[in-house]
Amino acid sequence: MVETASDKAASGAGKNRVDTVYAGIIEAMSSGEYAESARLPTEAELAQKYGVSRPTVREALSRLRLDGLVASRRGSGSYVLRRPDRNIRRFGAIESIADVQRCFAFRMALEPAGAGLAADLRTPRDLEEIRNQFEVLEGARAADNNAQYVDADLQFHLAIARASQNVFFHTALELIIEQMRVGMRLALNLSLERERVWREMVQIEHREILTAIEKGSSMDAAEAMRFHLGNARRRLFEGPNLPQGRTF
Repeated sequence: MVETASDKAASGAGKNRVDTVYAGIIEAMSSGEYAESARLPTEAELAQKYGVSRPTVREALSRLRLDGLVASRRGSGSYVLRRPDRNIRRFGAIESIADVQRCFAFRMALEPAGAGLAADLRTPRDLEEIRNQFEVLEGARAADNNAQYVDADLQFHLAIARASQNVFFHTALELIIEQMRVGMRLALNLSLERERVWREMVQIEHREILTAIEKGSSMDAAEAMRFHLGNARRRLFEGPNLPQGRTF
């Protein structure tokens, strides 16, 4: 009997059960087993398939809804809104996507507040460092240098955290730096398949964050960071047709 990808995911030793179901459904959607607009199996069927409880399935489906991949219809079940990018399986283990999603959720709770404080409290030296990192990002984007772009992207976010004048914001990002790197690399690898459109969109979002901090608007800085991180999470799964900026 041939062991399917779903069977392998379900039997993985030591894996979080919610992550196992989440990863298995993403795998099934990206492979075409669950097509766009198709109804997913019921919670009971998914629970039986993965050998877990219905509350575990429910939590996995909740994460998929947050990712914009599925939608629930009262009395009808859950439906596939869009298939995850087929290239996800080429550039990263499906199991890691659950951790990346959680990392984005943490960052969206943390970084907008840090950006708001940075707009209020940044020193001239802080502002110079944020601008410098933005320029390094722009140079890496123009040169198609992915490794340099990821490093500069991380430093851009860390510079903003340092500008908050609160060591806990910077320390928190340092603790998840490798998870951030994984998410950025995955998004960039996927973006190369789409003629580098996404990197241009990322730079538009970075510029909006920088502009808000420059003008000292904590509200705009927080909203620009929230908008950027929300789009970054969606870029892991969706096509390039996302809003290309906002006016604050």
